[in-house]
Amino acid sequence: MFWKFDLHTTSHIDQLLDREDVTLRELMEEDDVLQECKAQNRRLLLFLSQDHCMQELVRLITTEPPADLEERSRFKFPNIACELLTSDVSIINDKLGADDSLLEVLYHFLEQDPPLNPLLASFFSKTIGNLIARKTEQVITFLKKKEGFIGLVLKHIDASAMMDLLLRLISCVEPAPLRQEVLHWLNEEKLVQRLTELIHTGKDEERQSNASQTLCDIIRLSRDQANQMQENMEADPLLAVLESQESVAGLLKNMFEGERSEASIVNGTQVLLTLLETRRSGKCSPLTVIALHLWILVYWHQNNIGLFSFPLQKSAILTTVGVLEQPLGNARLHVARLVAALLQTNALSICQELCNLSTMDLLLDLFFKYSWNNFLHFQVELCVAAILNHPSSEERAPKPCTHLHSVFLSNPQLFQKCQLVQRILDAWEENDKIQGEGGTRRGNMGHLTRIANMVVQNLEKGPVQSQITDLIKELPEDCRGRWESFVDETLRETNRRNTVELVSTHNMHSSSEDDDMESPFPNDLSLQQAFSDYQIQQMTANFVDQFGFNDEEFSEHDENIKIRQFDDAEEEEDIWEEKEMNYATQAKSRTR
Repeated sequence: MFWKFDLHTTSHIDQLLDREDVTLRELMEEDDVLQECKAQNRRLLLFLSQDHCMQELVRLITTEPPADLEERSRFKFPNIACELLTSDVSIINDKLGADDSLLEVLYHFLEQDPPLNPLLASFFSKTIGNLIARKTEQVITFLKKKEGFIGLVLKHIDASAMMDLLLRLISCVEPAPLRQEVLHWLNEEKLVQRLTELIHTGKDEERQSNASQTLCDIIRLSRDQANQMQENMEADPLLAVLESQESVAGLLKNMFEGERSEASIVNGTQVLLTLLETRRSGKCSPLTVIALHLWILVYWHQNNIGLFSFPLQKSAILTTVGVLEQPLGNARLHVARLVAALLQTNALSICQELCNLSTMDLLLDLFFKYSWNNFLHFQVELCVAAILNHPSSEERAPKPCTHLHSVFLSNPQLFQKCQLVQRILDAWEENDKIQGEGGTRRGNMGHLTRIANMVVQNLEKGPVQSQITDLIKELPEDCRGRWESFVDETLRETNRRNTVELVSTHNMHSSSEDDDMESPFPNDLSLQQAFSDYQIQQMTANFVDQFGFNDEEFSEHDENIKIRQFDDAEEEEDIWEEKEMNYATQAKSRTR
């Protein structure tokens, strides 16, 4: 039997193009117009690249559709127009990039009053971004002639598409000399300073958030590209400005001077945390990074800024464990993250400033006050781990930047001023009392267990063993006795129930960080794995009784299993021959 194929089929689009009066809208109605465009259908491309068609396509992606259209189909044609313009077809790219009249129509979209339609903004950004990558010189030359371009983009920074456009200018320009030219242009336009000014109490929160995210992305992109550059390549001017003391000072001023807002503190802290990411520090020296840390703290100290005493009025909220009258807030949580990052430097000057600001005492106050905020608990645990078990100076920092332990341990800080041991004991006894009365175990007890284990392990071994031993001996006699009893009985029993060994305080890091980041903290996953193993052990012990087969059931059926060997000498049979199939079923009841 044979089938007849017509190998000379013509698409419906070709049939439409045979008509002299065919319109662009008719072609855009076809489902396969994008497929035919990307498949380089020459007749279609010649039609689309006509002046009137290109003008119509650009108009569609930059003009608000009539409001009376059905919402489902209102942006149908603008979306198809955007896909056609960014289909990465040479004839369309050449036409769009070389025609200043088309670029002027695109540019006019930015001159509208905010807010922009977010969907049209995404179409615009995608189209310009494609031109930046494919017709780089023409588009960059056009944009540089527009004196107000950066200002217009920042005016609409509340639309995330504008943030994407800026990042394309930074990351998608090739070759390297042209990219460097663009970076110098953006630096001359004071892009970094203008973005920093947007992170201010008086600005819209969406604008602040996008400005902060743009600065963070610039830092990461610039450092990643700096790591790939040749030694003789010129430094990134935007990154140099961002890492300067003047830039950090301006950001801190916007965050803390005058009326403070949670949005400005959170968004500003995001930028500072990105600056302090050591794994992406590129060719920036460790001393430069430490200088940035120190400048932040000196600024706080000189301006008498309370690290966690922000006058941010927050309404009470209802949680699953009751009403929280004074929530912690995102601002204080981000400052806790920043303190944890500062402690990772192992720098004497930085740690001394943290001591002067009574940082750990404030953090521990919050740890016990907000007993259900595990985000905060984790940051406090990181801080304690950094103090108790920081890597040696040879591994982490130059010789002038050491002695993290001595600053916090030789001075009356963690064990004396902060009374870490007493707080652990008091919190544990209070939790036992609450549970004894039928209450719920407090939410910070897991982290408290791990902190207690850190102290015990460093009493047995570690870089500060002798110092901690001496400090424990200096505790009041009754407190020392309570601690010894707690370690020998309560903590040991808790660890036994959790089926984990004492916490290893090496290489722990937040799950939000990349795997390749160097960190002085114990591995957080070890506890999860141990608990998972424990659950599996408990489950498998009862699995057969609850759900599964037992050995006897399998052995009963073994006698009925017969395996037929294939004989190559058997007569070959037609596998497609219709046969009557007989199925034998055998069922045996089984009691669960």
